[in-house]
Amino acid sequence: QVQLVESGGGLVQAGGSLRLSCAASGSIFGIDTMGWYRQAPGKQRELVARIISGGRSTNYGDSVKGRFTISRDNAANTVYLQMYSLTTEDTAVYYCNAYVMIATGWGDYWGQGTQVTVSS
Repeated sequence: QVQLVESGGGLVQAGGSLRLSCAASGSIFGIDTMGWYRQAPGKQRELVARIISGGRSTNYGDSVKGRFTISRDNAANTVYLQMYSLTTEDTAVYYCNAYVMIATGWGDYWGQGTQVTVSS
């Protein structure tokens, strides 16, 4: 099995910064895309950022472009999300996602989520 464990969420004032981490563990043969999604109360889950294997390509949601940066440590099976200039609109549960190869093939895995709350 595969586990994704997020950390780094919390409460921050508007204009502040946070760094989220997500470490994948288990019987992993390889990881392709890793990313972050978020879901605010009453809203659908949306893409925040994702990064392709090796960091060759990244995608960002329109609302976070220029403020958030995604990176990964392939050796540690870990993905990071550095968030700057946070606003109250960034308040949400942030979920880590990874497309992982295990013995039986590829699968899509999710973390349990970490709360980010931005106060005005």
